[in-house]
Amino acid sequence: MNVRRSPRPARRLISTTAVAGTTVLGLALLSACSSSTAADGKSGGKLDVVASFYPMQYLAEQIGGDHVAVTNLTEPGQEPHDLEVSAKQRGQLEEADVAVYLKGLQPSVDEAISQSGIGTKVDATSLTDLEKHGNEVGGHADEHDHDHGSEEGTDPHIWLDPVKYAEVAEGVGKALEKADPDHAAQYKKNTAALVDKLDGLNKKYADGLKNTDSKVFITTHAAFGYLAERYGLTEEAISGLDPESEPSAARVKDLQKMAKADGVTTVFYETLVSDRTAKTLAGDTGLKTAVLDPIEGITDKSRGDDYIAVMESNLAALQKALGTK
Repeated sequence: MNVRRSPRPARRLISTTAVAGTTVLGLALLSACSSSTAADGKSGGKLDVVASFYPMQYLAEQIGGDHVAVTNLTEPGQEPHDLEVSAKQRGQLEEADVAVYLKGLQPSVDEAISQSGIGTKVDATSLTDLEKHGNEVGGHADEHDHDHGSEEGTDPHIWLDPVKYAEVAEGVGKALEKADPDHAAQYKKNTAALVDKLDGLNKKYADGLKNTDSKVFITTHAAFGYLAERYGLTEEAISGLDPESEPSAARVKDLQKMAKADGVTTVFYETLVSDRTAKTLAGDTGLKTAVLDPIEGITDKSRGDDYIAVMESNLAALQKALGTK
């Protein structure tokens, strides 16, 4: 604890006993400071956590519980990739005890956090393994050597795989324990409860997608590569990892052929990006459209009010589109 005192003139001599008493009191205060959490005096005594976007916010809130105050840099309904950190948000970062973010998804956030003086910086990408994905991911991509002219890139969408998300949760939990040791036991308990929830979600997906008529699904944005690989599916994305990129005419033609060959019934779009491309492709091929939410934010349009609920909604949408037996 840094205690600043303005210099002032000595008004009278202080007795040796008083000095000694003051010294003991000062040492006691310093000791209390060193053993207390970084949250003392901030956010009503709670650990002040800044999350880069919703999946990181969800982890911080679930694990932190009543002992954290979480601020999300990405507003509900805002496309996370497009976020530009404001001066006000940079100020919030400077005041925070912990930052939880996913490096590579939001360049503006990466820069702001790297330049901040936050004591605990938790990068989700350091807590699990990342892979390179293109616009075609899964078993179908291995069977067919297609060249769609799409370069692969490191895929940041690890939260859409419950197993990888659980690994990140465990890492966030350990970081909070270290940042706020007074409440470490509660963080550990909350982490275990969240991992159990994610394990249950993983089992639901594995069982629910085991027997389907088709294993191929089309999305507008290549966000579901990890999910596809986890459950033996193939994601065919109209665009690549960038949700705003426009597909080539050759890519659209390939998807039309593939849809007929693989019995695809549905083109999925997401809530935070325009559905125009999905509806155009679906209209040209006689397919249906439906929502498959990458859960980059929760809004009134979300099919659920938190991560687990939306993931369960996504599972139901995939089961319907793939023809669950």
